[in-house]
Amino acid sequence: MEIDCLPFYKTGYFTEFICDYLAEEPQVRNFYHRFPNLDNFEAQIAEKATSFPDGNREVLYEALQKQYKGFEVTDATRTHLKKLKEPITFTVVTGHQLNLFTGPLYFLYKIVSTINLTKELKTAYPKYNFVPVYWMATEDHDFEEINYFNFRGKKLKWNRTASGAVGHLDTKGLDEIFEAFSNQIGNSANAKALKELFRKSYLGHNNLAEATRYLANELFGKEGLVIVDGDDRNLKSLLLPYAEKDIFDQLAYKKVSETITGFEALDKKYGVQVNPREINYFYLKDGLRERIVEQNGAYFVNDTEIRFTKEELQKELKAYPERFSPNVIARPLYQEVILPNLCYIGGGGEIAYWLELKTMFEAMQVPFPVLLLRNSALVITDKQKGKLEKMNLSVADIFLRQSSFINKKIREISNIDIDFTPQKQYLEEQFKAMYDLAEQTDASFLGAVKAQEVKQKKGLENLEKRLLQAQKRKLKDHVMRMTEIQNELFPNKSLQERNVNFSELYLELGEDLIPMLLEALKPLQLEFTVIKV
Repeated sequence: MEIDCLPFYKTGYFTEFICDYLAEEPQVRNFYHRFPNLDNFEAQIAEKATSFPDGNREVLYEALQKQYKGFEVTDATRTHLKKLKEPITFTVVTGHQLNLFTGPLYFLYKIVSTINLTKELKTAYPKYNFVPVYWMATEDHDFEEINYFNFRGKKLKWNRTASGAVGHLDTKGLDEIFEAFSNQIGNSANAKALKELFRKSYLGHNNLAEATRYLANELFGKEGLVIVDGDDRNLKSLLLPYAEKDIFDQLAYKKVSETITGFEALDKKYGVQVNPREINYFYLKDGLRERIVEQNGAYFVNDTEIRFTKEELQKELKAYPERFSPNVIARPLYQEVILPNLCYIGGGGEIAYWLELKTMFEAMQVPFPVLLLRNSALVITDKQKGKLEKMNLSVADIFLRQSSFINKKIREISNIDIDFTPQKQYLEEQFKAMYDLAEQTDASFLGAVKAQEVKQKKGLENLEKRLLQAQKRKLKDHVMRMTEIQNELFPNKSLQERNVNFSELYLELGEDLIPMLLEALKPLQLEFTVIKV
């Protein structure tokens, strides 16, 4: 295995906001608490230790015991579950939707980043325990975002009607996906292992939450991953005082709105990732997940006949906390209330919306976690590596936009000089004499000279472009091979990790895939990783 690294800003796939955050630019400093470097975790541990009640640990432990009932728990995960009861134990968390068969590759990268950070923290702070946590987004209701995965450029889609929290959905219809997938992957040993994993995960469990827990546990249980489902009555009981401040005082709305105003005043280049609502909770019940809205002192569940007075809603909260589902603004707070957490690991979009939340956390008196951009990676197989070497293509080359990539390489490999820079410089020298002459006459002649220079330079540029196009046609076979390998590595002209499912790599690497990622990905390195296997 060979590993190359590239600064995130040089990939062209990350926003200016995230790149500025990683560079610790001063204008971003007010939006986070502590930057993700190893030394800063000492203060984060001390802060969380003094603010996280032991009673919350008991509630968390008991909830997880129930959630894992009926599942085979590895020794490593069982040890971590027990350690969560101890005041010297802290978590590192990543969260993700219940994408079918993990969805895109970055699901794995998120969890590997989380596991590897806990290992680094244990080495740096050996007297404490650190537990990797995967937070399942079981209450999300956007079925269209999670009901498919891509395999070899084709979408394998779960077609069914769905409403409410996706974690509650039964697994009816997934046998059809299993058949379609099985027919495409062949019968190698790795293919058979993938089929069995899909079958046991989705055909062996009653709902999507259970299926996803089984799948993540099979992939990462050996590493002690703890899987948390926030759709839990007892866990939500810990959220009640914070939910009341959100629903009845609109505290989250006010504070996040202030931060967004700060974004906009700072620079228009920092786009707002999510906007807060006056109430950042849904009402969750019997296949329903709809927003709670307030009008003239009364509370309504959007698009339903359900309504409450303020007193009735307060009673509903206390009697049925499980019916109140936090949205994208409130869910991070929920996570930090119920977990002894130090760090959240997420993608660029996630980190961007977390950066909107710091003042809300301060107002709620909950420590704001360290925010770490997950590892991103491009995996290049041995066959693809051979193609790149044969065409003398570097890592930096393949990250270029395709038109720039082709133009750059055509200029390099052409047997004639396509760069007309010397001719342009010679032309400029010739026109200097013309300008000297023009200064001795009048301004109108000076303008005529300038216009002619522009015309001549434009002519050279057009000739350069025509020559480049001619060379592209002449070298069309080479251009085709270059674009083919770039399209393989960047499907749909996007990052591999955002399109490809892990099954494609598993077919080639098998059980070596996850150990390879665990070895290659360094979460605090803060660079894009290119892995050649």
